[in-house]
Amino acid sequence: MIAALLTTVLFAATAVFARRAALALGATLANFCRLLLAAGLLGLWTWWFGRGAGLAFEWFFLSGLAGFGLGGLMMFQALPRAGSNLSMLIVQTGSGIVALIVERLWLGTTLTPAQLACVLAVVAGVAIGLAPRALPAVSRRTLLLGAGCAGLSAVGQGLGAVLSRRAFAAARDLGGTVDPGTAAFERALAGLLVAGLALFVAHRQARALHVPLRADRRAKAWPWVLANTMAGPVLGVACFQWALSTTPAGIVQPIVAAAPLLTAPIAWRFGEAIPRGHYFLGASLAVGGAALLTYLR
Repeated sequence: MIAALLTTVLFAATAVFARRAALALGATLANFCRLLLAAGLLGLWTWWFGRGAGLAFEWFFLSGLAGFGLGGLMMFQALPRAGSNLSMLIVQTGSGIVALIVERLWLGTTLTPAQLACVLAVVAGVAIGLAPRALPAVSRRTLLLGAGCAGLSAVGQGLGAVLSRRAFAAARDLGGTVDPGTAAFERALAGLLVAGLALFVAHRQARALHVPLRADRRAKAWPWVLANTMAGPVLGVACFQWALSTTPAGIVQPIVAAAPLLTAPIAWRFGEAIPRGHYFLGASLAVGGAALLTYLR
């Protein structure tokens, strides 16, 4: 449970760092750079300190394709169509529910009634805290398309978590163990593949790279890219895999889904507006549910 809570904090911070990196480099290039850097750093870890490299590789790679690939790409499609608040609401609440259901049907993992109640409290808290004040001013078709993309992103992220659980189980069946850093590296390879393809398409369509970056903007971007890399695909994903190696995805994913609620106070420290009203109610409910889950665990 400590690993899940650490993941939540790290993912909350990386949202702030990612936004600033994307503003300087563009979202597609910033995402590719962070995954390239993460793959290099995690590759060094795997080479020098890793355990179990190659064990159940196909499962970890599939987990990366689902989480980084389907989850990430669909999220980027949802944001401009459904807005950030509605998109995050669907993705964060949906991913926890998907992980809970898929793990139950596929792996046979069951939660106690008390654990299930806590998970639902966390999901409800996230829903309340992230509920948008109004729907985006777009056509009904655009809004439905954005909501559908957000739903697919939730499926990808929830499925990715369950696939990691399956990967750790497969490694144990083979008589070995995979450390969280190595698991994060193998997932990052899949993410890097998807990000590279997305960058190639964006370059061909001249949408992301048509304006040359000034040297001063590039220099200012790299500290945020490095911070985003460390908090997200390096330490954040390693902690996420650590949590999934010992705890059901149906518990881990809803806790991690509360990360956007922690992003708000971090963003406030960087000069952004502090939320009010229903955010605090939702955050309190989610934190309470997570705390009880930790106690029950």
